[in-house]
Amino acid sequence: MPTIVVDVMPKPELLDPQGKAVSGAFARLGVEGFTDVRIGKRFELTVEGEVTDEILAEARRIADEVLSNSVIEDVVGIEVAE
Repeated sequence: MPTIVVDVMPKPELLDPQGKAVSGAFARLGVEGFTDVRIGKRFELTVEGEVTDEILAEARRIADEVLSNSVIEDVVGIEVAE
């Protein structure tokens, strides 16, 4: 069965406390080369049958209305993973 993957990230202009905590842990562990960490969410929606344009449009609607909080998050990707 195909799966639609939806990625949601905090809006770039907002502080990401989880990302800051991970970034701080990198510094304490001596990890170098990374300047910033942002943590988001990934949703996997399993589809019965073929992924049509209508199913993708419904996934976009669900991503915008249910899976993300449009005040603080952006839907940054919707793709089909076979």
